[in-house]
Amino acid sequence: MNHYQHPSAIVDEGALIGKDSRIWHFVHVCSGARIGQGVSLGQNVFVGNKVVIGDLCKIQNNVSVYDNVTLEEGVFCGPSMVFTNVYNPRSLIERKDQYRNTLVKKGATLGANCTIVCGVTIGEYAFIGAGAVVNRDVPDYALMVGVPARQIGWMSEFGEQLNLPLSGYGMVMCEHSGACYTLEGSVLRKKEVGK
Repeated sequence: MNHYQHPSAIVDEGALIGKDSRIWHFVHVCSGARIGQGVSLGQNVFVGNKVVIGDLCKIQNNVSVYDNVTLEEGVFCGPSMVFTNVYNPRSLIERKDQYRNTLVKKGATLGANCTIVCGVTIGEYAFIGAGAVVNRDVPDYALMVGVPARQIGWMSEFGEQLNLPLSGYGMVMCEHSGACYTLEGSVLRKKEVGK
C-alpha cells in the first residue's frame, strides 16, 4: 500500500488510490473510484464508483462525492459541502440511468456547506463561497456567493479577490504571487509571462 489508510476506513477492492494519499476515519471508497496522488479524504467522506479525483485534491470532513462527479487536480472541497447526481430525485422512482455529469476543474475551491447541483461545470480556480448553491456553469476564476449562486467578483490562483469589475476590460496583478490577469469582456485569463 503506497497510501495511508486509517483502520476504520473501508476501501473496496478495485479502487485505485494514488501514492501518498491519505484516507482518514470512517471513509468509504467504492470499488470503481479513481483517486490521484497526494489526495486527502477527511473524516466520514464517501467516494462513489463512477468518481475521478485528481492529484492533490483536499476533501474535508463529511463530503459525499457521488457517481458522475469528476474533480480535476487541486480541487478543495470544504467541510460538509454537497454534490448531487440526480436533478429531480424521488424515493419511489428509480433514476440511476439519469445521473448528470458534474465537472470541477483544476484548482477550484468549493466552500463549506455549499451545494453543487448536478450537471454543471465549475471553471478553473473558481471560488464558491460557503453556503452557496450552484445551479449553472461557473466561469474560470469566478467568485460565486448566495442562493442561487451569483458572481460577485474574480479570484486569483493564489485565492485572493482581484480588483476588477464583473465585465469590461482591464489588467491587474495579484499582490501575493505577482501573476497578471486580464479581463476581456466577461472572460478572465491569467497572462503568461513573456506573452
